[in-house]
Amino acid sequence: MPENRPVILAACAAALALTATTACAPSTGGGGEGDEATVTVWSWRPEDAAGYKKIFAAFEEANPGITVEFKGHKNTEYPTILQTGLSQESGGPDVVQLKPYGPVQAFIEADQLVPLDDKVDLLEWPEETVDAARGKGDGKLYGVPFAVQTFSVLYNEKIFAEHDIEEPKTWDDMVSAAKRLKKADVIPFATSGKEPWVLAIMRETLGATRAGGNGFAQEVLKGEKDFTDPDYTASLKTIADLEPYLPPDSTAVSYTDAQTLFTSGKAAMYPGGGYELAPFRAADPDLKIGSFDAPPAPGAVIDHPLTPGFADGSYGVNAASGNKEAATKLVEWMATKEFGSAFSKELGQISAVPGVTPDDPLLAKMQADYADHGTPYMQGVYFGYGDPMGRDAEGAALASMLLGDASEKEAGEQIQKEISAWFKPEE
Repeated sequence: MPENRPVILAACAAALALTATTACAPSTGGGGEGDEATVTVWSWRPEDAAGYKKIFAAFEEANPGITVEFKGHKNTEYPTILQTGLSQESGGPDVVQLKPYGPVQAFIEADQLVPLDDKVDLLEWPEETVDAARGKGDGKLYGVPFAVQTFSVLYNEKIFAEHDIEEPKTWDDMVSAAKRLKKADVIPFATSGKEPWVLAIMRETLGATRAGGNGFAQEVLKGEKDFTDPDYTASLKTIADLEPYLPPDSTAVSYTDAQTLFTSGKAAMYPGGGYELAPFRAADPDLKIGSFDAPPAPGAVIDHPLTPGFADGSYGVNAASGNKEAATKLVEWMATKEFGSAFSKELGQISAVPGVTPDDPLLAKMQADYADHGTPYMQGVYFGYGDPMGRDAEGAALASMLLGDASEKEAGEQIQKEISAWFKPEE
């Protein structure tokens, strides 16, 4: 779910020819005022199909005549497929799962989404959550956020117990645990150095305190600091210094391989998000997972742990939908506690709907930690609007550091160069 790759518009023409007869088939049902309608919902998570079938059953029962049809597409193919579907004058999806912050902007600028400001009341929602679905230019709302993701260090409770390791309270505790695990032929931290966005999440999870958390991000936004700042580059070095405790040849390890290292018991810790819990438990239902916020790194600007987080996408209405009234009704319902509770229960996520607490104790802990000492995921929330996205620039620079090809100073300079190509500080 954290995979928020920008839409590649240049691929759309080719995709149109390949998918126009399948991915963009018209919605079934009448769709007119008062008619029966089948509302198609497109998502980048086909693995959620069974859960959404249960979730939408409650909506269908309360809204006779409306049937909801969930269609999941492969995550890596979804941006192009969605662009193709939304480009049709008729047909395509009615309700679309939208990636947050930057990736949704192309659809907004192309007038392919319905503004929802006068249809959905999110006044009581946290502003940082709602901003994930707003137009950068016009400030209008184009989606109802569905989840909030938080980052922490997930760990295998059985492995910790076998090696007499407790949740680290200090950075030295964490490094000492990593040394003990490595000596016992257990990979301390599973991560993917092959996919930049995963390394960026690792830096945010473990290094946000070193850089200064949201305070640093605000200074960059105002032009008071940039990514060559010594505290920020020190946070990059914090991750590079952990290279001995990462998987061998970590820059060649894929995301799915990193997940497998953790679920198979070959790795003890996994810096990542709450969105990992459901697939980890599906891979091994007996896996006992704990979680802790990374202790402040040496020299940290922030003297207490932080829980980074972000709004992970939203649901919007296709402006060309033939079932716009029914689609809007569904999206309105997605802002209710009824939907939020069902979403959290069936899909194992932290709902974006205020006032919904997950039944899962670990998710509830993550939610409470974010409320108590949360910080926005900087590279996604603030610097996810251009090309390259902040997370990709940061992750690629970190990969160079892990390979020994760049110092933290050089990495910071590269990140600053790439992000400043499109980002301009507030005036």
